[in-house]
Amino acid sequence: MLAVFLYLVISAVLPGTLAYDPDMLQDICVASPSSGVKVNGFACKSEANITAADFTFEGLAKPGTINSSVGSLVTAASVEKIPGLNTLGVSMARIDYAPGGLNPPHTHPRATEIVFVLEGELDVGFITTGNKLISKTVKKGEVFVFPRGLVHFQKNNGNKAASVLAAFNSQLPGTQSIAITLFTATPAVPDDVLTKAFQVGKKEINKIKGNLAPKKP
Repeated sequence: MLAVFLYLVISAVLPGTLAYDPDMLQDICVASPSSGVKVNGFACKSEANITAADFTFEGLAKPGTINSSVGSLVTAASVEKIPGLNTLGVSMARIDYAPGGLNPPHTHPRATEIVFVLEGELDVGFITTGNKLISKTVKKGEVFVFPRGLVHFQKNNGNKAASVLAAFNSQLPGTQSIAITLFTATPAVPDDVLTKAFQVGKKEINKIKGNLAPKKP
């Protein structure tokens, strides 16, 4: 009976523990940049050295300079920018879009995302594992949710700049841009894998790789 009881408890608890960052076991655990230790998080800084600066970040206050080929800029406010977020299971980001700008299809493997439109109007959407597109046009003051791990995007189809604030239920949600991941990985994904997956020739694959390759200064 004990074994059955333990199995039922684990079965009930495990799905919840996998849905977001692990619960904290202390008041704070400010990430220590000097430590290379990472065990599903970062090592804690000595409490004697903790200051208010560990819990603040000014990078989301105003739009950033957009110079990407897709016309968008993501400014993350994760544990890497705010050490005090370590073990707290939350983070934010600001995304700015030029007219016509796109935040290309991508996923966050460790977090659900919710965006609040600060300015402008965006076409947003995500794709389920059943290959169904859930999409909508969102305007200033509206919110939209992208479920954890699902491919999603945002596109500014207006003639003026747009911006959103995004929140995540992870201190470090991670981002995998579909195109960048497949076409600029190191070592490279074999061309025969890409040509067969996308049903195109090697010439087209090389063209995409050239367009996505980091530009030399």
